[in-house]
Amino acid sequence: MGKASIIGKDLTIGYSKGKVQKEILSGLDFELFEREMCCLLGPNGVGKSTLVKAVLGQLKPFTGEVLLRGKPISSYSSEMLAKELSVVLTEPFLPGNMTVGQLVAMGRIPHTSWTGKLVETDREIIQNALSATKIEYLRDERLSEISDGQRQKALIARALAQDGKVMVLDEPTAHLDLVNRYEIMHLLREISKSQGKSILVVTHDLEIALETADRFWLLNCGLPLLSGLPEDLVITGQINQLLPGENFRFSVEKGRVESKIGSLKFDVSGPSEYTSWVSKALEKAGIKELPEPIEVSKDPFALNYKERVYKSVGEFVENLKSEV
Repeated sequence: MGKASIIGKDLTIGYSKGKVQKEILSGLDFELFEREMCCLLGPNGVGKSTLVKAVLGQLKPFTGEVLLRGKPISSYSSEMLAKELSVVLTEPFLPGNMTVGQLVAMGRIPHTSWTGKLVETDREIIQNALSATKIEYLRDERLSEISDGQRQKALIARALAQDGKVMVLDEPTAHLDLVNRYEIMHLLREISKSQGKSILVVTHDLEIALETADRFWLLNCGLPLLSGLPEDLVITGQINQLLPGENFRFSVEKGRVESKIGSLKFDVSGPSEYTSWVSKALEKAGIKELPEPIEVSKDPFALNYKERVYKSVGEFVENLKSEV
């Protein structure tokens, strides 16, 4: 664990309208460490955006304080904050005729003089940002002519070129396909390690966050912020704070969210990597009880039930449905 780049101490945050204060979150304590990627998770409307604004110094707390590198964030000028913090928004406005290289170069604006002229050091930092995100080959491509995943990498490269110690990203994998979602999150993790950044990612993508994050911040209505290693939050069951109500739970054994559909009365034996998927297919088909055990075999895959062999889960489920 490195040093804490950002520390929140007993924060109460919200919004003011005239003399009326609307409290959104209270009693918040957290730390964002160097060389770590932290994921902020919670349901919509719980106050994640409000917390991020406080972390970025855009929202003054009602009580408590946010420290950036040991100093109150309120003591930083906007110019100094721009050198320390970089932000990647969900859907920023980007001129389609701008090239990737021009976008990444915008990250140097806080560091250049009023002329905006780039010196050799700036050009080296821009090149390093393109290299770190593996998009050098896109330098001269227009933003309107590249994919969503490539555009997201370009935005991350711009944030890297800004060269702050802290990066905050608001749902960077939203609207991306599965491969790009994994690639972006693994890229951010790699950047946190190789460049010593403190990275905070707001996300709803629990599965990929579990795969890549060093730390979680969990938010839910009326509950204190939970901070810890994802593995600890899973083992203790605290991860279920993300799943209020009686319909869903996080399965420690299977490493995923699953529905609570009541007790199942069937026995599936065989390789564990297969039996859980067979059980899931039966649950989804509404089959909760079977009179005889199911035996799953491997190499080749087969299901043995009532002295009959099935070569696929689909064939097995369809036959059971036809018997009902």
